[in-house]
Amino acid sequence: MIQDAAAWVLLAAVAAYACAGGTDYGAGFWDLFAGGTERGKRPRWLIDHAMEPVWETNNVWLIFVLVFMWTGFPVLFQTVFTAMWLPLALAAMGLVLRGAGFALRKSMTRLAHRRFYGTIFAVSSLLVPFFLGAVVGGLATGRVAPGTKASADAWSNGTSVLAGLLTVAATAFLGAVFLTADARRFDAPDLVHYFRLRAWCSLGAIVVLTVVGLVVTRHDARYVHHGLTSGVGLAFVLAAVACAVATAGLLYRTATGWARITAVGSVALVVVAWGLAQRPYLIPTSLTVDQAAGASTTLRWLLLVTVVAIVLVGPPLVLLYRLDTSGALQPLADDDLRRTAVNRNPGPGTDR
Repeated sequence: MIQDAAAWVLLAAVAAYACAGGTDYGAGFWDLFAGGTERGKRPRWLIDHAMEPVWETNNVWLIFVLVFMWTGFPVLFQTVFTAMWLPLALAAMGLVLRGAGFALRKSMTRLAHRRFYGTIFAVSSLLVPFFLGAVVGGLATGRVAPGTKASADAWSNGTSVLAGLLTVAATAFLGAVFLTADARRFDAPDLVHYFRLRAWCSLGAIVVLTVVGLVVTRHDARYVHHGLTSGVGLAFVLAAVACAVATAGLLYRTATGWARITAVGSVALVVVAWGLAQRPYLIPTSLTVDQAAGASTTLRWLLLVTVVAIVLVGPPLVLLYRLDTSGALQPLADDDLRRTAVNRNPGPGTDR
């Protein structure tokens, strides 16, 4: 059915944002805990250089998710943004502050100003994924349904808090894995060890939070808990676990290229498992895919536009990510700028 196809596209877009945006948030997380000015100078240098080419591009997936939800599943959009407007507003505010902090801290000449904007960037990188995860956790509990009014209980319950913490831990894991690869690309062995250790610690935190979450969701989000611990949902969870274990092993062998792939695979598989666990509901157990979907004509046009977008935007995105991960998008150094200036303005008597 066309409604199911649209739901799968929405789930795929959420998974893409969880992986691409999650990597950026993870870099900001480690920026926050890098230490003081001297101690954190090297990690923050790597974070700036690694994020600069793609940090704005990764938000394309979030825009796609919001537009697709609003157009294809208006009842879902209305329900979520009515009942969860406060955490979503805080997440949106964090997105704006995060972008401003990252863009402004490098252009500031005074150290105090750099610290101020850097703190805004780093703290927002932690709060945004937490609030987005809390929203997902609240939806999984069934506390939200069409017509539900906004309340703190919808997103501040045990499942929501654990989902928010798990989201933060997952972004920290992705960020550390990619930064380990970037450290190797920039020929910084000290930072390879630095971020590899943090990737392993993040994975340990995910394991602990997952065990606690299984206990909490058994009574607080029974439908999703059952879907994740049985059937095809469990199969995807086990596949995600295998990818996470493989990532840890690949980092030990410093096979950072493959580690990035398995790390992204582990997060994407968890998102797909979550979607499968709550089918046929978009909001367990009150709103099914069919109930939330818009008109069939609208969905057909939306899917057609999605195909066109994939054809037009997909190749440039793939090329950008490929160039970035291969190290082809390095910023110009001071020597490069001076050399360019000399070539543009040759001295007297120089052949033009």
